[in-house]
Amino acid sequence: MAQLVGRTSELARLDAVINGLGQPGVPTAVDIAGEPGIGKSRLLGEVCARARQAGYTVLRGRATEYEQHIPFQAFTDAFADAAPGTSADHAVLAEADAVLHGVWSSRVGTSGGAPGENVRNRFGLYRTIAALLTRLGAGGLVLAVDDLHWADPESRELVDYLVRHPPRGRVLLVVARRSRQTPTPLTAALTRGADNDAVLHVPLEPLPEQESIRALAPDLPPDQARKLYAASEGNPLYLLSLLQAYRNGTPLHGVTDHPRATDPLGVPSGLASLLLDELTALAGPQRRIAEAVAALGDHATSAMLTVSTETPEQDVEDHTGALARRDLLRLGADGRWVLRHPLMRALVYENTPASRRAEVHRRAAHELARRGTSAAERAHHVEKSLTGWDPEAAAVLSEAAAHLAPTAPATAAHLLDVVLGLMPDTPEHARRRGELVLARARALGVGGNLRESRDLLHTVIATAGEDHPDLRAEAIAQCAVMERHLGHSPEATALLRRELSRRPGPPPGQAVSLGLALGMTALLTASYPEVRADVARALAVARSHGDPVGEAAALALASLGEAYEGETEAAARFADAARGLTDALTDPDLTDLSEALVWLAWAETLIERYADAERHMDRGLEIARRGGQLHVLPHLLSNRAFVYLNTCRLPAALESAEEAEAIARTLGSSDLLAFTLAFKTLILLLIRPLGDGDALAAGEEAVVAAGSSKGWWSALAWCMLGHAAFVSGDPHRAEQAITTAGGGRELPLLQPSIRPGQLDTLVSAALAAGDLDQAGRWATQAGREADRLGLGGQRAAALRARAALAEHRGDSEEAVRLLEAAAQEYARCGLTLWEAYSLLRAAPLVKRSGQGPRAAVMWHRAHRIAAGGGARLLTDLAELIRPQIVADTPVIPPELGELTTREFEIAELVAEGLSNQAIAARLHLSRRTVETHLSAVYRKSAIPSRSALASLMTRAALGTPG
Repeated sequence: MAQLVGRTSELARLDAVINGLGQPGVPTAVDIAGEPGIGKSRLLGEVCARARQAGYTVLRGRATEYEQHIPFQAFTDAFADAAPGTSADHAVLAEADAVLHGVWSSRVGTSGGAPGENVRNRFGLYRTIAALLTRLGAGGLVLAVDDLHWADPESRELVDYLVRHPPRGRVLLVVARRSRQTPTPLTAALTRGADNDAVLHVPLEPLPEQESIRALAPDLPPDQARKLYAASEGNPLYLLSLLQAYRNGTPLHGVTDHPRATDPLGVPSGLASLLLDELTALAGPQRRIAEAVAALGDHATSAMLTVSTETPEQDVEDHTGALARRDLLRLGADGRWVLRHPLMRALVYENTPASRRAEVHRRAAHELARRGTSAAERAHHVEKSLTGWDPEAAAVLSEAAAHLAPTAPATAAHLLDVVLGLMPDTPEHARRRGELVLARARALGVGGNLRESRDLLHTVIATAGEDHPDLRAEAIAQCAVMERHLGHSPEATALLRRELSRRPGPPPGQAVSLGLALGMTALLTASYPEVRADVARALAVARSHGDPVGEAAALALASLGEAYEGETEAAARFADAARGLTDALTDPDLTDLSEALVWLAWAETLIERYADAERHMDRGLEIARRGGQLHVLPHLLSNRAFVYLNTCRLPAALESAEEAEAIARTLGSSDLLAFTLAFKTLILLLIRPLGDGDALAAGEEAVVAAGSSKGWWSALAWCMLGHAAFVSGDPHRAEQAITTAGGGRELPLLQPSIRPGQLDTLVSAALAAGDLDQAGRWATQAGREADRLGLGGQRAAALRARAALAEHRGDSEEAVRLLEAAAQEYARCGLTLWEAYSLLRAAPLVKRSGQGPRAAVMWHRAHRIAAGGGARLLTDLAELIRPQIVADTPVIPPELGELTTREFEIAELVAEGLSNQAIAARLHLSRRTVETHLSAVYRKSAIPSRSALASLMTRAALGTPG
């Protein structure tokens, strides 16, 4: 390895990261950036060497300039060259390599727990790789990626994912890149990581003059050494090349005259001249071998060189040996030949005649086909060999694109663009051209290029005509989705209505599809009543033409629309019918319309059928992931996050919300990002400690993403910002945010299904701001809205709002009654998080009324729910009130710690000697309900009889030991 000159301060910073890896506050990624030849690769090599000396596993890969459309090339290179230290490492490395290669070479199975089972979309692959890196990181791991500026889009996206979701354990990601050639999104991702202290940014400056001359040119006359240093401008690769040329007697006139001039490759023109000069002495056969190595890249083995240059095997060995002795070629541990430096490869490749390059690629593609490799693995060489329209080559590229679309959509879109660019624009190719344009538009949309996808779809809509109505209808449905994600719902609605009103109308299947798209578009703009009849027509068409999938989807969408509007009974009827049909369908039946499960799960969530919602949401996620339907995942993941939040499973909720956010960011939809960030805001509010600012920051980003959009997603973003603002101590901002979402103080634009919960927060905000009258009006409205909905959770929110008002007025007894009623409603609905919150609000009031044991039971149950579910905000709140609850209060026997407040209340009345009928009369319950609660008390406390329960309650009240 060449001598490392300078970089003392950089190495000190890197040593600190390596030595502190895995500790709090230590970056999990390093970004080495600088110009070509400045020493990035050399510094990266030193980092890897020091990590190996520390006993870490080191994986080092390099992105390459001419393989930018081979998915995950930089990472497969890292895993291919790994030298694991233990058998356990070897197994994990082999699994990671198989997962990455499985994306594009079909070497990974998809059943029986094979590594590729969960990588049918790229985010599943990212999670799998992160998990594998976590397993390797137990003993320390450095994953180094060189020349990241040349990485394929999928590798860049994986780097972004690993920066935002670093593997657990002692895992360090180190990347080296050219600053000016790095794509803007990747630069932004690394900059965000540096701003969050997750990334250590290490910019490389020119080497100091005296240190460079002392280390590299001690034998040269000082004046000549300074002249060469000045020509190099402190660039070590340029300086070393100048020194080598000087010592070899090469004339340097013209090489040192214009050091700042660059060639088309972005390197100093003098350096390019020096490197090219090394090639002039090569004999013709050696030059052709070097050119083939430059073209073949990862496939540059001796065997492939023999085939691609039609050179005898022995001659290939002789020529590569001679080039290695010149240090033009180097042999990797895996048997692949590479040119000495990426700049050398670029210069050789660009100076190879185009026809010769194409022939090398053509022969390589044929050889790979003979070996039985997949179309995806051959695609690179097939593409580079094309000089005109070739149907066989087009078939290979189209097959590769179809294979890559779920996990590498950018590459798939590129390959289809190559095919379309060469395909003759003639009538006999019209249908196939339309199909490929649709496929490319889908890939672009999934990859986040929404506008380009929309524009392509517009061309299909305009040109499909009457000859291909199915292509036109599919293009319109896709285009509506793109318009929605771009925040253009009115345009999507107009496009769909125009197509549905055409005469003759679309065929039944397309009519159903377009009607559903119209319904969803209107739903997101809070105008479902305007399309209720259209959804009903789609349902009727599906039924009349024996389309159970379309029927199930229409029923699910109708259920969601009615739930959104607060028409709970109608929503429940539609949900019942949709559930019956959906549960009878197979997964393959639902693959092409998995949105049906999105709509059904969300409808069931809104009408508080959480178990059904979770079942359908889980099934939808499985189908969408298996089918690579990325656009469906954020909706299902957000649904999962919301259900997990309400049922107090906060860590799992945050995991789902962050995955939904990551996909939304990649898709490039601001509205979808606002939607996913809204749920993340509420989860962060509850999972972070009191005083943490992450939730407020997420809420602010959500409303920025929403921009001027109007509708469900935007309203949610504003509401969640309001909740975060209130908890952070700003009631005025909370009120402003929620009323902005609702279009005024009466919240006329906010969907009825969530108004009571928002009004609860508004009541508390008004009380904190001293506006008692407005608080009273909002509490009254909350009760009225909740009565209309007839949902337990929303009734509980209205009860909490009234309780806040009662407490403010000094009526603690009424406040306790309302909060206990709210907790019981939440418990009945399974909304355990909000049950715990209501109990924590009630416990201090109960203690002040002299009912210490009862307050303690409330506190213990709430604390247990919150701690078990990861609700740090509530556990912090519980600890704040602990002294006033637990002080002078007898210790609650463990047998009573699991009881709900209603169960504890009934147990107290048993201790007073009341019969079940008397308890029922006292509490205005049925006798059967009392008996059900008592059965739960006996089961939870393991108490065998009524008398034993009375005795236990008496001891608890007196504080005597059991």
